[in-house]
Amino acid sequence: MISDITIGQYFPGNSPIHKMDARMKIVLLFLLIVSIFICKNIISLLLVIVFAAVLVFVSKIPFKTVLKSIKPLAVIILLTSLLNLFYGKGEALAQLGRLKITADGIETAVFMAVRIITLVVISSLLTYTTSPTELTDALERLLKPLTYIKIDVHSLAMTMTIALRFIPTLVEEIEKIMAAQKSRGADMESGNLIHRAKALIPVLIPLFISSFRRASELAYAMECRCYRGGEGRTKMKVMKLSARDFISLAVIIIFIAVIILFNHLFSNII
Repeated sequence: MISDITIGQYFPGNSPIHKMDARMKIVLLFLLIVSIFICKNIISLLLVIVFAAVLVFVSKIPFKTVLKSIKPLAVIILLTSLLNLFYGKGEALAQLGRLKITADGIETAVFMAVRIITLVVISSLLTYTTSPTELTDALERLLKPLTYIKIDVHSLAMTMTIALRFIPTLVEEIEKIMAAQKSRGADMESGNLIHRAKALIPVLIPLFISSFRRASELAYAMECRCYRGGEGRTKMKVMKLSARDFISLAVIIIFIAVIILFNHLFSNII
């Protein structure tokens, strides 16, 4: 399960999505998330699923890698589906006390599960196709209006990007620590929940120590390179919007319009 966490990883490539401006990718991601949540029937949701599959194909990221981003969230998806399963209306197909399962509840549970999976797939494409440096610059540019209310946008963007970038590093560190503890005879897979929680203590303590050590090394490296924040700094790569970015924006806007139209045309379909 730990090795399946791919959040924050960047896969270099030469696809059209890799070549897009990082600012536009963030804006388009926000619009796509909106499109997922405005889906009101299965037809609209199927349209979003097909569009997400096309994006994965265009990005040239292996489908197997994208599916890995879903596995760590399987428990959350399952719990969300179970909660929606018991809130349906209509005649009960099965009942346990006050809880009842209806056809409407089953349809809602499946709808929510598919919606979350699609959301994770689309969101993961941002980090898969955007380097940490580009992501930092894009966030800083998009949040620049906050500087008028005395918010250090550069530090905020840098902190968010470093946190995202270090997820794969910490995952790798956890795997090494767990392998080392198992080689010493530690049992982390058997026993009840309390026993397993106690078995994680020898993993968490070295992980915290390693995290602080890496943070200290990063801070020292930045000081050695005379890093002084965003004020007065220039960019090695100047970000420019191209025709590709504006065409992508137009496509997404048309896509959202089509979803709204489908919501109206197929309003009677769940």
